[in-house]
Amino acid sequence: MPADGPAGLLGLADRAAALVPEGGRAILGIVGAPGSGKSTLAEQLLATLRSRHGDDWVAHVPMDGYHLADAQLRRLGSLDRKGAPDTFDADGYAHLLGRIRSAPDQWIYVPGFERELEQPLAAALVVPPAARLIVTEGNYLLLDTPSWCAARGKLDEVWYVAVDPAVRQDRLVARHIEFGKTPDAARDWALTVDEPNAALIDEGAARADLVVENGPSGWRLVEN
Repeated sequence: MPADGPAGLLGLADRAAALVPEGGRAILGIVGAPGSGKSTLAEQLLATLRSRHGDDWVAHVPMDGYHLADAQLRRLGSLDRKGAPDTFDADGYAHLLGRIRSAPDQWIYVPGFERELEQPLAAALVVPPAARLIVTEGNYLLLDTPSWCAARGKLDEVWYVAVDPAVRQDRLVARHIEFGKTPDAARDWALTVDEPNAALIDEGAARADLVVENGPSGWRLVEN
């Protein structure tokens, strides 16, 4: 089936829009291992929905904005594990999602993440009152621990992005090189840091509402 057909991007955009109740607001979570393409899917959904409904109808809240800054990771002795579940402010993220749901008439500023700096940026993004759908993506939306379960409880649906592991690992190595690591350091980080995190993330796939395959021909919807 074509990538932009009923089971591709356009079909996914239809399903995302259908989450929004009459006169209300919905929050969609997109989860996947590092390098799976979850951020790309979120960006494409945002662009498609904005072209249909207007820029303020949909808002973006990346979980990466809740990375602990390097200063905190050094304090905790966790800088060499950056990206692991405990290197995020999961409670703060869950609180934000609750506020987005409970205060729809407010302008709510949310943190973003700067890839070149590899640091969160306070108030880089905003959820306007007009936003009917909020798209949030991140690694641990289906992790079975209290703080991450609290975040999951604020989401209407969670979609899991699946991709060939070899493709995902190649993407990760290339990404780490792009942002300053040597090829050897990039491969080492992908294997020793990213892969254990990926295994944790994969354990939650069965709890997703939808599996989206990221393949050579594009996105393919798979009911979970």
